[in-house]
Parts: sequence; C-alpha cells; structure tokens
Amino acid sequence: MVHPSKTAENSVEEEEHEMMEPIKKELSKRIEEASREFYENVLPPMDIYEQEGYLFIVADLAGFQKDNIKVRLVSEDYIEIKAERENKTEGTKYLSQRPSKIERGIRLPLRIKTDQGISAKYDNGVLTIKAPVQSGGVTIKVE
Repeated sequence: MVHPSKTAENSVEEEEHEMMEPIKKELSKRIEEASREFYENVLPPMDIYEQEGYLFIVADLAGFQKDNIKVRLVSEDYIEIKAERENKTEGTKYLSQRPSKIERGIRLPLRIKTDQGISAKYDNGVLTIKAPVQSGGVTIKVE
C-alpha cells in the first residue's frame, strides 16, 4: 500500500512541473534568440594582420556558400562582410544558435589602396581577404 503523504507529494511535484514547463520553454526561446543575435553581430571570428605590404583579413564562415557571401570595401579603412543561409530543421528543435546571417563591419587598422588589386578567396569555410596597404602616410612640412 502506498503511503497517502507520498501520493500527495508526487501530485504537488507534478503540478509544479506542469506549471514550470511553459516558463522554461519561454525562457529557453528568449535565450536562443539572444544568443543567435549575439552570434550574428559578433561573428565571424577573424584575424587581421599585415604581411609584405598587404593587409589580410581571415574570417571563419563555416556553413555558408561562397555565392551567399558579400564583401564590400566601404572606404579605405572600413570593410563589410555579409553572409546569409537558410537554417532549415525538421523534427523537434531543442536548440538553435547557428546564425542564418552575419553582418560585420570592420574598422581597418591601416588604409587600403582602393585602386589596386583587392582579392577575396573562400576555401573550406574560411574567407581570406588580401588588400594592399597605403605605405608611410603623408609627410607634413613644418614651417
């Protein structure tokens, strides 16, 4: 025979669980949305370095197709990287953090020669932008 107080305890626990379930689902949904927004605005992780007169920007864009990646030099010291994809899932979704788009503007540490060969290559999920840098700056005559 089941002790009467055990049955009452189980019933209370089940009611609490049922009441908390919608709250847990809503909280999970909001965390998922916030994390996806974070990734869309912070990603992609990248390295920027200078070597032999060129500035290299190397960005991880795994899972995006080359045709869906756009790179635009806005000015001699600012570049934009945009990428989009569809994240279709079938079945029950438990977590969704992979961004469907990335938009990142980067203030460059050096000025780029906009009239010379700037190139971008996408290979194995990695975007590499190579741009010639302006050398030396401008000498100002002191009077």
